[in-house]
Amino acid sequence: MRNKTPMAIAASLSIIFTAFSLTPFDRLYPGVSVSLNSPAGFEQPVKEQRDSDGPDSIDKRPVKLTPHPIRLSKTRKFDLYLPEDFEITIAAQGLKRVRFMAKSPDNRIFVTDMFDRTDNGEGAVYILEDFDAKSGKFGKVTPYLTGLRNPNSIAFHTDVRGNHWFYLALTDRLVRYNYAAGKSLPSGSPEVLAAFPDYGLSYKYGGWHLTRTITIGNGKLYISVGSSCNSCEETEAVRASVLEMDLDGKNQRAFAVGLRNAVGLKWVEGQLFATNMGADHLGDFKPDDSLFVVEQNKNYGWPYCYEYRNQIYADDQFSKSRSRVDCKDVPLAYIAFSAHSSPLGFEYFDSTYTARALKNYFLVALHGSSKRSLKRGYSVMRVKKGARVQDFITGFLRNGRIYGRPADVMSFGKNAFLVTDDHSGRVYYVFQKEKLQKKGDSQTQ
Repeated sequence: MRNKTPMAIAASLSIIFTAFSLTPFDRLYPGVSVSLNSPAGFEQPVKEQRDSDGPDSIDKRPVKLTPHPIRLSKTRKFDLYLPEDFEITIAAQGLKRVRFMAKSPDNRIFVTDMFDRTDNGEGAVYILEDFDAKSGKFGKVTPYLTGLRNPNSIAFHTDVRGNHWFYLALTDRLVRYNYAAGKSLPSGSPEVLAAFPDYGLSYKYGGWHLTRTITIGNGKLYISVGSSCNSCEETEAVRASVLEMDLDGKNQRAFAVGLRNAVGLKWVEGQLFATNMGADHLGDFKPDDSLFVVEQNKNYGWPYCYEYRNQIYADDQFSKSRSRVDCKDVPLAYIAFSAHSSPLGFEYFDSTYTARALKNYFLVALHGSSKRSLKRGYSVMRVKKGARVQDFITGFLRNGRIYGRPADVMSFGKNAFLVTDDHSGRVYYVFQKEKLQKKGDSQTQ
């Protein structure tokens, strides 16, 4: 048999992929580095490695993950996989559907708890206190508010007069309280700043996006409101949008539209970032889920357009709609994830962090697909524009069994962060090993 040329070999491999019903990635997404073992499914184009540690520097070396035992009791344990020079502990447990976190003006950690996946009034906000760095655990978990309707997101703000405010996003309304440092209860009655639609299709049909997420930046308040459905033309303009308003709720307007379910929302170095989950009716491989830079007055396409492997496509079911948008005008994602990965909360670790595995990178919580067989998400991913999308924490789904579903990531000290898990009701503390920190982190990867 004569030797085959590289092109002939590539053609043979493509035939093999097709025979096994796998996508020939090199054809459909040229220029992209593919990792078949990655829950994210594919990776972004990688620039040349640079020596600089600046925000645009790229390190092409993969993050090496090793097993770290999570001990639930003397007889129950499982492994999570993360960089070998990091450690992980259960910082708090015994909660329910623990979601998003925020740090108060007096440096206490607050976290929301939606109780379960139903529309309910049993949600709560807790204070995580008395953290012990040696054990990696919070000594006290204190209820701050209870009896809440699906609390997903919270934020703090101190105004020009020095007044502290606690903002709380519920399904049907946005409220704020006067915040008193050190207190275990809010000060006074809530002030209702805005109201939102509180109905929609059930999870079974890809709708009923009952979470609301808030962030504060540029002296304004921003809140994301998900769609009422999987794919439809909404009758209420507030749906599938990010709203902007004054900090007292006045002058509400649409900041950006066409975002089906932007659950993660945060200002990072003067830009508004949002994670977004694509529609469910286009199959197992599309559309991509996304991390966007959200710009004022932009339309991000839903339900008329979607992104798939660095291209924007029109959804054919709306081809005759008079309201359809020109998909050529729809922005591409800052970072794309495989379909149904379900990106939620995220954190950005700026240049003040010394760990090379974190410095100038985002960590994004991928909640995971409800269709377990896809093996998408159920991880924390490390991302940066132009760099590989890489696993940072995995092991939440193994052999079809769910051990957790990451919901949010928040910085917590030097080269350390917290991760919420709304499946098990746990908060994890992840930190770089002390010896490496003292060495200035020259061997993080």
